[in-house]
Amino acid sequence: MTIRVLIVDDYPIVRAGLRMSLGRDADIEIVAEASNGAEALELAQALRPDIILMDWLLPDIDGLSATTMLHRAVPESKLIILTSMLDGSSIASAIRAGATGYLLKDDQIDELHTAVRAAACGQAYLSPLASSCLLRELQEPEGPEPLTERETDVLRLLIQGRSNKEIACALHLAENTIKTHVRHIIAKFHVPNRTRVIIAATQAKSGPRGVKIPS
Repeated sequence: MTIRVLIVDDYPIVRAGLRMSLGRDADIEIVAEASNGAEALELAQALRPDIILMDWLLPDIDGLSATTMLHRAVPESKLIILTSMLDGSSIASAIRAGATGYLLKDDQIDELHTAVRAAACGQAYLSPLASSCLLRELQEPEGPEPLTERETDVLRLLIQGRSNKEIACALHLAENTIKTHVRHIIAKFHVPNRTRVIIAATQAKSGPRGVKIPS
């Protein structure tokens, strides 16, 4: 399967670098480039790319408005924010607006390739720095059920975009045990899947009651 990508950034040299890097992968095709939000909307509606890779700081529209606009216009396209902005408020706003990924421009290039493939599979992906910053944004929870300490550990890794197998390896637990923890977390957030856990936590700026999610 070929992953079709639209690049949105106002700096030509950044777009050229992204095109060169992603273009080396046989399963990724750069279908177009846009230098601002208006161009991005027009191209996204015409081309319906799988992935929209977009800067948070565009010359004609702010990142929140651009993300909201694109998510509403082409909901089937997955939005990944690639920016120099590292603050919990921006990350939370991006996820609330419909982004499924958030990366920093000084992240390793492997992070970008991983994020594109994760988004193409319908998975959320935040770089480690972005996920840590988002976790710091989360406040004292008010939900009806608390997370256990282990569920909190699993949630932290979920926000990083880790698979069940990767979480099991990181926490030295069986994969079936991780699956059980994930089911419990999903139930406590009252959402249908793991991707919505991140969005629900961000919208509430909290986890379930009685648990402060550590950074």
